[in-house]
Amino acid sequence: MRINHFHKTMDQWYQLRTKNGLPHIFLTGSYTLAALEDILEPLTSELTNQAKNRDLYWDLTGIQQMDTAGVVMLWRVWKSRRPEHLQLRPEHEEMLKRIENFPIFQSEAEYKDLLWPVTRLGKLALLLWEHIVGITTLIGQLVIDIIYLILHPIYIPWREISANLFRTGAQALGITALVGFLIGIVLSYLSSKQLQLFGADIFIINILGISIIRELGPMLAAILVAGRSGSSMTAQLGVMRVTQELDALTVMGISHSQRLILPKLLGLGIAMPLLVMWTSAIALLGGMVAAELQLGLNYQYFLTALPDAVPIANLWLGLGKGMVCGMVIALIACHFGLRIQPNTESLGEGTTSSVVTSITVVIIIDAIFAIIFSDVGLT
Repeated sequence: MRINHFHKTMDQWYQLRTKNGLPHIFLTGSYTLAALEDILEPLTSELTNQAKNRDLYWDLTGIQQMDTAGVVMLWRVWKSRRPEHLQLRPEHEEMLKRIENFPIFQSEAEYKDLLWPVTRLGKLALLLWEHIVGITTLIGQLVIDIIYLILHPIYIPWREISANLFRTGAQALGITALVGFLIGIVLSYLSSKQLQLFGADIFIINILGISIIRELGPMLAAILVAGRSGSSMTAQLGVMRVTQELDALTVMGISHSQRLILPKLLGLGIAMPLLVMWTSAIALLGGMVAAELQLGLNYQYFLTALPDAVPIANLWLGLGKGMVCGMVIALIACHFGLRIQPNTESLGEGTTSSVVTSITVVIIIDAIFAIIFSDVGLT
């Protein structure tokens, strides 16, 4: 029998000996944060060396006091895996089970799994499918609500729609105008520099008109609205979840989709085409100012030549794209808002996910429109 002692006092120590022909290790004393404070590193190193023997029997019944610090120390000694031969007290068993079920202590073992890329990809695929099912269900509920409101127009939430139209449309005029004007100036300045090299100054009208009315205007407005109004919608629904207002509405028999989601969807669907038109007009104004300063292009000539250089189909395409993006942004924002759990951490994560997803989907929608309508308005 070989006995080793490692301790600052006699409060923490272990014995290593042979019992019934098999190696056993007996832990006794106190394994608390206060008791392990000065000997944690050397004791952990010594126990880690002993844990390399997979046939070692661990007997923890002699431990009188153990807190989370002691359990975590032993869990790390065991490399985040319960020993095959382990004996401990019932109260300590409960503490060990909580550590086993805690995700942060499973990450190391999960990372060492050779199939972890496949597992991670599968989890992402299941999460994507869960979001698709949730959004599809929400769309179905909104269709049912629209049919109900058509049959019962007295219940149409005009006030909520008007309020959302004001918040998402009128209050966004300032920021969209500022960004649009600056983008117009930058685009006009850079384009005019290149056109001057070839003596094609006059084509600045074609470049600004097509790029702003067809692409940049709708995209700028959609991205700004996704970051501004989309996050606001998600946060509003999330706070209502945290404060249990959604539960109160359910108890009172008030439909979430009719009173909260549908007004946001319709309000943003109406506001977005107007914002797109506003943003495009201000961006063209900025481009016109830069063209006058850089190329000496007269304002009156710019406005006169613009309708001939840009077919009207581009305007309708931009407005249609804006309406689709607006309704999709509202739908995604409400979907993530309803998924928020009643805690502040989930509120922040849900709002961030909502904005990122909305901007990504807006770019995808723009690419789809560009492919489908590639021959519209360009000839």
